Amino acid sequence: MSGVSLAVAPRTEPDKTTTTPNTKPQQQPGRHNHHHQQSVVGGVMGSLRVIELQLVAFIMVFSASGLVPLLDLIFPAFASAYLLALSRFAFPAHGSTTSTGSREIFQGSRLFRLYVIVGTAIGLFLPLAYVLGGFARGDEHAVRSATPHLFLLSFQILTENIISGLSLFSPPVRALVPLLYTVRRIFVIVDWIVDVWLNKTLPANAPFKDVAWFWFGKTLAVANLAYFSINLFVFLIPRFLPRAFERYFRERDETRAKIEEDKRSAAANKSQPTDKKAD
Repeated sequence: MSGVSLAVAPRTEPDKTTTTPNTKPQQQPGRHNHHHQQSVVGGVMGSLRVIELQLVAFIMVFSASGLVPLLDLIFPAFASAYLLALSRFAFPAHGSTTSTGSREIFQGSRLFRLYVIVGTAIGLFLPLAYVLGGFARGDEHAVRSATPHLFLLSFQILTENIISGLSLFSPPVRALVPLLYTVRRIFVIVDWIVDVWLNKTLPANAPFKDVAWFWFGKTLAVANLAYFSINLFVFLIPRFLPRAFERYFRERDETRAKIEEDKRSAAANKSQPTDKKAD
């Protein structure tokens, strides 16, 4: 949601090798093959993780429910086509010359991870509970108000997870995924706030549980607007996006320098046999 899948660096296991003085590092017997098999299985199953299947289910249910406006239904298609065009014509991916192979853009601290967890609760879990509670209570107004936000957020997380595992997309393109979706969702959340603050009222003698539910919806809408506005203007634009472009241009320069070095090496190798023949 703030680039959750893109911003937080994936965990890497330490290289378990044994070294002794004046000897080459040796891996434990059978560990290399076992680790290779785990990597293959992880690569296959990583594309069908449970969370991604759940997101696909949410998207299908929200799309078929008739609760998502047409503009929000076609927005993911427009965003995906735009990102593909950017990756093809504006910011094509460059092969990194570094040996890390890691594709994270922003390595977060513990405080940043806490910030992501809070955003996940405010942006995903609580709105989902609000929609499910609306279904249980027969509150169609609450369901219709929060569903577009959940639909776009589910598509955003799914897109981030897919793009983060593909080398086809460069860092700027991957950074634009949360940026595009967050901008759109802020307008959707504003509509949500208008619905629950201006278009919904309570009877004079409403029971306490109805009053609590009423204010829960209001507070949740304002909390989402506050969190994702801060996320957009404090993190994504001033920190996340510039770092993505910095990494992209650094990788481009490294790739070009490597190509030039290879050309010089090839030219030098060709000139050596000619010099020997002349002697």
